Amino acid sequence: MDADVFKALSDPNRIKIMEMLSDGELCACKILEEFDFTQPTLSHHMSVLSRCGLVSSRKEGQWTHYSINQDRVREMIEFLNKML
Repeated sequence: MDADVFKALSDPNRIKIMEMLSDGELCACKILEEFDFTQPTLSHHMSVLSRCGLVSSRKEGQWTHYSINQDRVREMIEFLNKML
């Protein structure tokens, strides 16, 4: 398990984004509505989550749609379960 996953989740905004995505795929426009920051700031957060593999993305028109990468989250859960 890469430390990058835990670094990505060290930011409260990214935790909130992951919570939002736990209900299913969302357009970046819908995620942005829940925050008081700009689209470039959202892009930064999504880039961090994507680089460590926690989220997947797909383009549709001008917007990107994001979803949780369930395989990566399972890996993280398995890693944490080994510590119990």
